[in-house]
Order: sequence, then structure tokens, then C-alpha cells
Amino acid sequence: MISRYLKAHPHANKNIRIVIIKPSKYDDEGYVIRHFRGVLPSNTLACLSSLTQEVARQKFLGEDVTLEVDLFDDTVQKIPVDRIIQSNHLPRQRTIIVLAGVQSNQFPRAADLARKFRSGGLQVLIGGFHVTGTLALSKTVTPEIQELLDLGVSVVQGEVEDTWGEILRDAAEDRLQPLYDFMQRKPDLNSHPIPMFHKNYLKKFIVSNFGTIDCSRGCPFNCSFCSIINVQGKEMRVRSPQMLIDTLRNNYQQHHLSFYFFTDDNFARNSNWKAIFQGLIRMREEEHIPIQFMIQVDTQSHKIPDFVTLASKAGCTQVFIGMESINPKNLKAAGKMQNHVQDYAALIAAWHNSKVATHVAYILGFPFDTPESIREDVQRLQNELKVEQASFFMLTPIPGSKDHARMVRDKVYTDPDLNKYDSFHETIRHPNFKPGELADSYRKAWKEFYSFGYMREVLSQANPENYWNIFCNFIWYKNAAIIEGGHPMIHGFFRLKDRADRRSGFPVESRFRHFRRRFRDMRKLARSWLLLALEMEELWLQTRKRSEAEVRLLAEIKRMRLQVNRNLRSAELQLAHVRARIHFPELSVPSRLSLAFRNLNFRMAKRITYSRSDLKSFWKRKYGKKRTLFRPDRIVLNFLKDVQLLLLFIMDLARQMLEPSSL
Repeated sequence: MISRYLKAHPHANKNIRIVIIKPSKYDDEGYVIRHFRGVLPSNTLACLSSLTQEVARQKFLGEDVTLEVDLFDDTVQKIPVDRIIQSNHLPRQRTIIVLAGVQSNQFPRAADLARKFRSGGLQVLIGGFHVTGTLALSKTVTPEIQELLDLGVSVVQGEVEDTWGEILRDAAEDRLQPLYDFMQRKPDLNSHPIPMFHKNYLKKFIVSNFGTIDCSRGCPFNCSFCSIINVQGKEMRVRSPQMLIDTLRNNYQQHHLSFYFFTDDNFARNSNWKAIFQGLIRMREEEHIPIQFMIQVDTQSHKIPDFVTLASKAGCTQVFIGMESINPKNLKAAGKMQNHVQDYAALIAAWHNSKVATHVAYILGFPFDTPESIREDVQRLQNELKVEQASFFMLTPIPGSKDHARMVRDKVYTDPDLNKYDSFHETIRHPNFKPGELADSYRKAWKEFYSFGYMREVLSQANPENYWNIFCNFIWYKNAAIIEGGHPMIHGFFRLKDRADRRSGFPVESRFRHFRRRFRDMRKLARSWLLLALEMEELWLQTRKRSEAEVRLLAEIKRMRLQVNRNLRSAELQLAHVRARIHFPELSVPSRLSLAFRNLNFRMAKRITYSRSDLKSFWKRKYGKKRTLFRPDRIVLNFLKDVQLLLLFIMDLARQMLEPSSL
């Protein structure tokens, strides 16, 4: 033990290594959901990293103690379990494991990691929404938490801003308590350091200038399906506006972070919202620092005087609105009395008038939902409310919510596997849906809402400043929800599946069998990505904003075509027709003449294409059911055109994503 070693070597330096891990979750095959590049950085990691660095700066553990911190995000990094365990065997080092921000669907993965680290002799702490919410509403310790306590894992209930140093000191002195209960010690966030990100960590995400920060915690409302009020409380606690502005300025100057997701459950109820917005406006206008952000708000946010207007001026490009349902009966059943369906149109219009895109949270599986009503709701979101984006969730009795506590009390069936409590698995039995029917309606809702026609309508009407933010979100959401069959909030790009890193109870496959599995996955993924790329390319062609010069050029081409139509002599028409017949014998006479006229200006117009429909039609005739033979040179020419067009699209997309002010 380190204490005995230090007694024998009183002048030895003590090195305490804090390894903070944000666990992922398992998929249905038992593999960790991990991606080559993620989308949403973890605010929990940033919070605990900043707190640990503050403890180190203050020398809270002693003048001769060196405190180090390592961050691991299981969603984008392989956790080097063996290497971490070995680090604890060094004579002058103690390694402490912190499993942070663990949600209910992540608990099985966190428990597996805890077992491995405990078997290696390391001290392990676990905290987050699952243990905090479950213990807050349960009269006894639940079996899954008791199992960890029996293993010697220390469970932390509540927030630790005021107590983190004390916990780390207990760990350093080998006297960790089994259970820390800080539910009655809600920290005042105003004086605590703003969460800081490590630049190397952000490089593991698809956009490295994107960060997350919580500007406040808590929620004053009483939604029965939510665990926020039982974990963070109903009283809003806020961070210092000046400290927040200074942090954003420093992040931009040092790390070029320019886009944020303020993770407050309801930013509209942050008492410092006006001071934050005004500080951001000054920073944008006086210092020319182009910070942009998205926030979560309630459906009454547009009624707060100046809130929407100032949010737009401060750099808000998108709002995530807790709409949940269009059916008033469902809202009443969920205790969401602050939502009034009759106000929804005015709510969306208010944000649109300020050129801010809207993104609504919509829950499926409320008591009055049916398969038919869900289809109608999706159409109303598109046709009546015209929201740019929607995130769909299946109603899930999250431990820590009133719904879960009621179901436990009334002995209502809920799925025993916590891994499914992610909002895209069925966990309850619904009287209006057959088994599997709610999940089917959920998948259809994603496909119908993110149809090509509706995405085209949204982008065609989008504010130019928001165009690429919305476009990139469409790619993210289509990939996660349609291709990978998961939820965008936990999915990134390009799934990784470690053969040996599998959920307990699932067999570790042989290398050959795993290779076959991954080969099939990659083949399917490659085809899906190609189809998605072509769909998004077509969307770009039909909706992209054209420059003034391009608009003038198109007008001039149109004028020239009209002039050609009027002045072309009979002999020239015949010559054009003969040339078209030679090169395109399969086309009708009107089509040949039209093509001849188009070809007169092909060199000028080839880079300002409105659609790849001609290319799509060609490949369909070449490889469709009714195949048409073409000369090899035509096949090569159209292939090169398709490649050129795809490269132009990818280059434009990459350029927008790499610009500092872009998401």
C-alpha cells in the first residue's frame, strides 16, 4: 500500500493519477458503441478535469503531492485497461479510477469496467445520473448499485464541485467511503471554474472547434419522464457571466473554439441569460470574435421580453425546444403543463423571424399515442410548424424520474436490462402498440421526417448563415438514425468494434469470425455511405446558395438560349439535330434538339449544375432492369462527371466545416 511505502520512505514524492472515464454503452450485439470520430464532446469530462486541476493548483492534497489527470471518452477512445492497472504498480504512484456522468443506459458498461479495475486492485468511484437519480427516489439501495458496493466501488450521489478535493484526499489516504451523499449540498456554480477542454481530446471529434458548457443546472418544471429535477434540483443555479465570457474568449484565442452547445436543460430559465447574451454581443461586435452556439429552451421562451432577439444577436444559430408532443392529453399526462399546443406556431415563428433554426425534441409512446397519430404528428411538424429538425425519443421510464418510481411502486413491467434505457429501445408495454410496433413507428418517424423532399424544403428556405449548420446536422442525423439505427445524441462517424471488448455474458469471437462480421459491416456501410453522399450531393445542388456572379451568368445563358431559339436558321437546326442523332440515338427528336441547345453552353454551365438527375437517369438506364447499351466512352465520360461533381461537393462541405465560424 502507498501509505506503508511512504512511511518507510518519508522523502518520496507522491504521485496521484486520476483517470476520469466517461463510459459508452453496448449495442444489441454486446459491442461498445465507439466511433472513429464523435460529434458531442462530454461536458462531464471537462467539469471534472477543471475541478481536478483546481485541486492540484491549490495543493489541497499536500505540498509534496503531484496530481495528474487523464481523460478517456469511451465513445471515441479505447480504454487501455491493462496499461492503467499497471500504472498503479509503480512504487511512487497511486491510480484512482473515476467513472463519471454515468447514465442508466451506460451503467452496464460502467459496471464491467469497474469489475476489471477492482480486480486489478485499483480504487474506483462512480457517479452520474443513474446512481444519483436512483438513490434519490429509492428507499433502498437497488441491486445493481449494491453489487458495485460489494465489490468495493465507492458510489457518489450528487454534484461534487464543493467536495471534490475531500473525495480525492480520502482516495489518496486509502479511506474512501462506500457511499458519498451530497444531495443536500448543491454547489453554488457562480464561483467555480468554468469547464475547460483539452485540445487533444477535441481532435477526436468530427469538428474540433465545437465545445460544450453548462451555464446553469436545474429545472423549475415537473415533467414526470425527466430525472433532471431529482438529480440537479428545481432551483436554478448559474455560473458567473463574466467568467463564462472570459473562458469563451480564451478558448477562441488559444484553441479556436467558436461553436458551443450550452447544455443547460433550460437556458431560458437561467437568471443570467441577459448578461450572457449581452457579453457575447459585445465580444462579437467589439472584439470580432465570431462565437456561435445552440441552446435548449422551453416552449414559453419566446414570451420572455427580448430573449429571442438578444439570443440571435449573441450568435445563437439553433434552439433545441422541449416540445415533446402535439397532443394536449399527452402533455397533461406527462405533467408538462408549461407546454401549450396553441402557442407552438407562434413559438416557431418567433425564432424563425430572428433567423434562428428550430430543433424540437419529440417523444413517442405517450399514453394517447397510436401508430396513426405518430404519422400525423410527423406531418404536422413538417407542414404546419415547419421546424428544421426533430429528435425523436421513445418514452422511457428513466431511473430517477417520477415515471420510473411510479412503475416500481405499482409493480408495472419495465425491461430489466438497463442497457436499453437509451430512448430508442422499447422498455415498457404500451396498450396501443403491439410488441415491436412502437420501435417500428419510431424508425419510420426518422425516415419520414428526414425525407429528401422535406430536407430540400428546409434548406431552400434556410437563413444563409445557418445553411451549413443545418446541412451538416442532416448528414449527422441521417447517418446515425437511418444507417446505424441508433440515436444521433450518442453516435458519431465510423463504428469501431473491438473483438475482445465485449459485454460480460457475450462470447469473444475468433479472429476469423470477427473478421467476417466486420467485412459484412464494412460492405454494408460503404454502400450506405455512398448512397448518403449522393443524396446529400443532390440536396446541395438543388439548395446551395448561388453567388451574384453565378446568378448573372445563369441569366445570361438563359438569354442566349432564347436568342438561339429565335435566330437559328433551318440549316443550323438540321445540323444540330444530325449531331444529336449521331451521338445520342436513343433520345427522341425534341430531346435531341433540347440537348443540342444545352451543349452550346455546356462549358459555361457545367460547374453550375442544379441537379445530377441526368447522370442518375443515365446510370439507371445502364444498370437498371431495362438496360441500354452505351459506347464505352460515354460510360467513362459520365463516370468522370459524377466523380468531379462529388469531389466539388466534398470540397465545399470540407471548406465550410474547416472555417472557424462553421459548425
